[in-house]
Amino acid sequence: MKAPVRVMIVEDSAVVRHLLAHIVARDPRLALVAAVGSAEEALQELPRVKPDVISMDIRLPGMDGLEATRRIMAEQPTPIVVIADSVEDDSLRISMNALRAGALSVVEKPVGVATAGYDALADHICTQLFIMSDVPLIRRRDIGTRLSPRPPGPPLALPDRPALIGIAASTGGPQALAKLLGALPADFPVPILLVQHMGAAFMEGFAAWLDGVVPPKVALAQEGEVPQPGRVHVAPGDQHLRIGPDRTLRLTRDPPVGGQRPAATAMFHSIAEVYGSSGSGIILTGMGEDGARGLVALRRQGGLTITEDESTAVVFGMPAAAVRLGGSSLSLPLPLIAPRVLRLVQGGRPAG
Repeated sequence: MKAPVRVMIVEDSAVVRHLLAHIVARDPRLALVAAVGSAEEALQELPRVKPDVISMDIRLPGMDGLEATRRIMAEQPTPIVVIADSVEDDSLRISMNALRAGALSVVEKPVGVATAGYDALADHICTQLFIMSDVPLIRRRDIGTRLSPRPPGPPLALPDRPALIGIAASTGGPQALAKLLGALPADFPVPILLVQHMGAAFMEGFAAWLDGVVPPKVALAQEGEVPQPGRVHVAPGDQHLRIGPDRTLRLTRDPPVGGQRPAATAMFHSIAEVYGSSGSGIILTGMGEDGARGLVALRRQGGLTITEDESTAVVFGMPAAAVRLGGSSLSLPLPLIAPRVLRLVQGGRPAG
């Protein structure tokens, strides 16, 4: 039987620290090895207790959680789950920047055992700690472009210049998206739809944060909106984002697809149905298989489909699933994706 995952809690509030310790202690998958009240204490204890995963508060006395994340990733890389106490104020911006600095996910901080939804939130925190503890943080060297095998079926046409691009990401997504979208100009001539797996409460703040760090305009998608060039339309929390037959955005609370809502597979399927070979799809780092079957449908229509290469993906789950099913035209390291997309929208027609 696998040994319990070793957890370090970094939280300045003694009450919340005790609550998190209680949550961790009740889960047989986890073992608490340290609970400290500051980033400085965490850095001091890290070499001694060697945790498998860290629960990181953002608002800390002295060094904040963002700087602590940077230091840990530089000195002793360890999976970090950010515990955010607010989705409305400056702590959300710090949380998003911590994700960009290497933290793997962000979850809401529990308030108390009598709070509505406490059990579900406690279970979610434990599951995030358990899952993220297995994420490898050592990156392999870039291995360049990989042409992916075609899926079985009819021959595929070369992709047209895209009229709409869909992007999907999960674990490691904020950091990858900041790099990818940050390499695109503000006047990028093609609308982008984006599904990022994250807690529903964080999505508005995530979109606002991303808008502040990349040139294209980023905002939550609105029902009936017409996708605009130079704009990234983000799926809101707990709603599927699709493109309708009239080429306007559709938001629904239909059942989850593959356990996800929003689901990238639902988005990619709609792009395939409406845009065909003039649609394009990109799957970045992420856990699970969301988006893979949708990318297959899009590639079958002749659209260019790109997956992030294993050499740069924080978690290779979602891209790997798309490659395995034959949904990926190209597998590229993250820094090469934006240049390839720019060449395509400027009139190039790379082989699929």
